[in-house]
Amino acid sequence: MTRTVRNLLEEPQVSAEVNFGLWYDFRNPAPRRLEFEDFYRASLEQIVWAEELGFDSVWLTEHHFCEDGYTPSPLVIASAIGARTRTMRIGTNLILLPLYHPVRVAEDAATLSLLSGDRFDLGVGAGYVEAEYRAFGRTLGHRPSLMEESVAILRRAWSGEPVDFRGKRFQVENLAILPAPESPIRILMGAISPPAIERAARISDGFLSSGGIGQEEFVKALAALDKPRESGSIFAGCWGIVSNDPEREAEMLGPHLLHQMQGYLEMGAFGGGDGAPRFDTPADAVTQGFYQFWTPDQAVDQILSELQAFPQIRDLHFWAQFPGEPMESGSRRIELIARQVLPKVREALAD
Repeated sequence: MTRTVRNLLEEPQVSAEVNFGLWYDFRNPAPRRLEFEDFYRASLEQIVWAEELGFDSVWLTEHHFCEDGYTPSPLVIASAIGARTRTMRIGTNLILLPLYHPVRVAEDAATLSLLSGDRFDLGVGAGYVEAEYRAFGRTLGHRPSLMEESVAILRRAWSGEPVDFRGKRFQVENLAILPAPESPIRILMGAISPPAIERAARISDGFLSSGGIGQEEFVKALAALDKPRESGSIFAGCWGIVSNDPEREAEMLGPHLLHQMQGYLEMGAFGGGDGAPRFDTPADAVTQGFYQFWTPDQAVDQILSELQAFPQIRDLHFWAQFPGEPMESGSRRIELIARQVLPKVREALAD
């Protein structure tokens, strides 16, 4: 056990109740593109195997109209995962809630929760791609009201009582939305801007983070709302990449990381304009992207440090596959985390 881990064990606020999971976007780009039927089948087999290795959760994200097939239907995939797994929690980090009618989301999520044995968490976000909003008949400027009203309707829908709602964006007239889930589904919310983070602290059951962005602001927002710090929950998407040879791993993954970063840049994830980062080469993606490269021992220390800094973290999940990366490459990394990182972290947390 490293000195860093021993020091962290002396911090009583670190929670032992943390899940560790995998994060999928199902991007399948050329020139290494697989037939999507084969790609989905192999990914599901990988997820089932990861559950056997001891991973606690799996998380799915969403975008539309991407050439590489970025997940357009995460709830459908979540249902397939629920049918193949037994204990894993299944969550979205995240779906683009304003693109849907909330009654449709309420029905699908309730059904998914019932089919999976109450293992589903609905993670939502407002999104930022104008083309997606246009295609689904939505207006980007309406994001705040779409989010607020949708969450209100979801909560009423799952109560088992008829929903009667009159808002700026949605009107629901005395609809019974059945079957209801056995227990209320957690609504988790991703956010980056201060108003969106305040909204997540105010109306969600937990904050979805990516690369740690917004976690500190979320904790501050809880305090501003007179909510105890410990009442908040964070579900953290981790961009750490674990390898016995991080330098070699960075070189090998460079083209795949470039595709991932460029894809987000083209969708407007970094705000666009002159202030947006540039990723012209694989080396740019490695050095300027969100990624961190760790040996297994470094990963243990980094994870425990993050859990000490944010004891609100209830789940930490790693990218399982990068766009175009061979499935066996991602599987090697998954096994390395399962065998050389998670046992040490869990032992430290149990102590």
